[in-house]
Amino acid sequence: MEIKRRKVVFLSILSSLLFVIGGCGDGNDETQPPNHEKTENTSQEHNKEMKDSGSEEGTDHSGMDHSGSGEVPEGLKEAEDPKFPVGSKAMITDAHMAGMKGAEATISGAYVTTVYTVTYNPTNGGERVKNHKWVIHEELIDSGEAPLEPGTEVKTEATHMEGMEGATLEIDSAEQTTVYMIDFTPTTGGEMVTNHKWVTESELSAVE
Repeated sequence: MEIKRRKVVFLSILSSLLFVIGGCGDGNDETQPPNHEKTENTSQEHNKEMKDSGSEEGTDHSGMDHSGSGEVPEGLKEAEDPKFPVGSKAMITDAHMAGMKGAEATISGAYVTTVYTVTYNPTNGGERVKNHKWVIHEELIDSGEAPLEPGTEVKTEATHMEGMEGATLEIDSAEQTTVYMIDFTPTTGGEMVTNHKWVTESELSAVE
C-alpha cells in the first residue's frame, strides 16, 4: 500500500510539472520572426521620398547655395519702381530647385540688369551644367557691354553653385529685366532661405 501511495504522489507531481512547462511554452515571450516584408517596404518608401525631393526641373541643384550674404555685385542698379517692392510678398511660380515653386517669397532686393541662362563645366570637376538660371551681367568678368550674344564665352565670379566661381560660361540666352533677391521657406520644409539670387519678374506673381 505504501508503494502504491508513493506512486500516485509521484504521478501527481509529474503531471503538475508538465502542466507548468506547457504553460510557459504558450506565453507571450515567444520570439517573433523578423518581418522582412515590412522592412523592405519601408526602405522602398524612403528611397521614393529621397528621389521625389530632387529638383522639380529634373536637374541636380544639390550644389546650389540656397542662402546668400545679401551683397550684390558692384555696378548693379536698384530698380526705381519694381513690380514687387522690397519688403513686399510674392508667390514663386517657377522653380530652380525643389521647394521653390509655390512658396511665398519676401522681396529683399530688386535690380535692373541683363540676365543669362548659361552652360558651363564646373571648376570642381562635376558634370556639365546646362541652361543654368540665372547669372546676371554684373557677375561676369571683363564682359563688356550687355547683352552678350548666345554662344559667347565669358568667365564669372558668381558663387550660386559649387564650382561656378571662375568657370567659363557659354551664354545660352539673354534678357533685360528686373531681377529679385528673395527670402522664402521651402514648401518641402526646412529652414528659411535668405537672400536667394536670383528670380526674374516673370517667375513671381502677386499674392492673392
